[in-house]
Amino acid sequence: MKTQLTLLLFAIGSLMVVSPTPANAETVKPNLLLIIADDCTYRDVEVYGGQAKSPHLNKFASEGMKFTRCFQAAPMCSPTRHCLYTGLYPVKSGAYPNHTMAYDWVRSIVQLLEPAGYKSHLSGKTHINPKSVFPFEFSSRPGEGNNPDPAALERAIATSQSSKSPFLFIAASNEPHSPWNKGDAAVYPPASLKLPPVMVDSEDARSDYSKYLAEITYFDSQVGELLAVLDKQGQRDNTLVIVVTEQGNSFPFAKWTCYDVGLGSGCIARWPGHVQANSKSDALIEYVDIVPTFLDAAGIAPPANLDGRSFVKVLKGNATEHKTHVFGLQTTRGIINGSDYYGVRSVRDSRYRYIRNLTPEATFQNAATKDSVFKTWEKMAADGNENAKRLVYDYQHRPAEELYDCDSDPWNRTNLIADEKLASVRKELRGKLDAWMKQQGDEGQATEMKALERMPKTANSEDDAPSGKKKAKGKKKLEQPAKKKAKK
Repeated sequence: MKTQLTLLLFAIGSLMVVSPTPANAETVKPNLLLIIADDCTYRDVEVYGGQAKSPHLNKFASEGMKFTRCFQAAPMCSPTRHCLYTGLYPVKSGAYPNHTMAYDWVRSIVQLLEPAGYKSHLSGKTHINPKSVFPFEFSSRPGEGNNPDPAALERAIATSQSSKSPFLFIAASNEPHSPWNKGDAAVYPPASLKLPPVMVDSEDARSDYSKYLAEITYFDSQVGELLAVLDKQGQRDNTLVIVVTEQGNSFPFAKWTCYDVGLGSGCIARWPGHVQANSKSDALIEYVDIVPTFLDAAGIAPPANLDGRSFVKVLKGNATEHKTHVFGLQTTRGIINGSDYYGVRSVRDSRYRYIRNLTPEATFQNAATKDSVFKTWEKMAADGNENAKRLVYDYQHRPAEELYDCDSDPWNRTNLIADEKLASVRKELRGKLDAWMKQQGDEGQATEMKALERMPKTANSEDDAPSGKKKAKGKKKLEQPAKKKAKK
């Protein structure tokens, strides 16, 4: 009997030692920090091989994972941010033109994280509507209404600690959006810079490019400030941080286009204990994947209607691939100095990008074509500069279809649509784009003509400011057009 009792006690003790944590034990949920640049071509940043110095992002990348194939669904500020915060593509959410708004039925990351106890804060640039869909706690840096406030992050952490609840903090910078008046442009002497192949070499282009690079470095300093707050408050190890660069810059062939430089984005993630330091991923990911990734990290099942998919497996090193295709669109209708209509749709696989211009007979125009730099290029073209002629014409006049090999032609300058060796690629990508548009309820030109219905009656026009000098002040009224052409 004594022996049996001894064995029983030994067995109980063993179970106490090796039993897993009870199923009802509370798991510590990670804090979530998303940092967003504004109109920043990721290839211009030092961490991605560019000329703009980025010491803080360089260090951050050495501590986490750098993605080389991250894309967004719309190369303009407002639809981009709606995608980021909802996990839905633009037409489905209703937020596809610029200065737009989501449908009332849409639920944002705020509502999706709330059941798990998350407090959600957005500091800096907003450009999202309606407030009922995005009930963030808002803040901005004093004196810089569209920039994030590190002090607000400190307060969010303090609230999180006192309430014992995790937080989501979105730091939405306004840099390097024009006007380029922050940072030290003296670090980037215009004559020493290497211009991208989609820019005409003019004195004013070099001057603006110098100021733009300086403002990227200013954004890098903002990243450093925010990360320093995490360290100071002891939140580094339990915070998943993702930094993205948004769409391309506001020079021609980037923002407002579906070329790789317009839709491509830098994306770097750090999550100590989960993401291998100094790692890199070539997986295809999209901005619509951010919401489901945050939900997955928090242990929350995503709603079935989300377009995005979690890439936590990629972050943790359990997968090297994510998606086979990524999608994008551009709606020119309703933007400042935009064509009355010029819709673009696009799909890309791991190598090729297919672009469909819905109305190739129309002339493409926007704030960039009104800017003084573009006017200089037009004069150079008229004076016989062949490179200026080609770039000015190609930016405003495009064929019905375009196909690019993004490995050998990252700036998308050689159209391969007529190359019969790529007939199977062309056919597959056409089919993928057709299927995506049908699934999203995108009727092409008919959807484009309804764009103004998805814009509030008044909208802040700063995101359509020319690449040069001034952001538009105040609000510009956007009225329904007359029967034929009424430029907005």
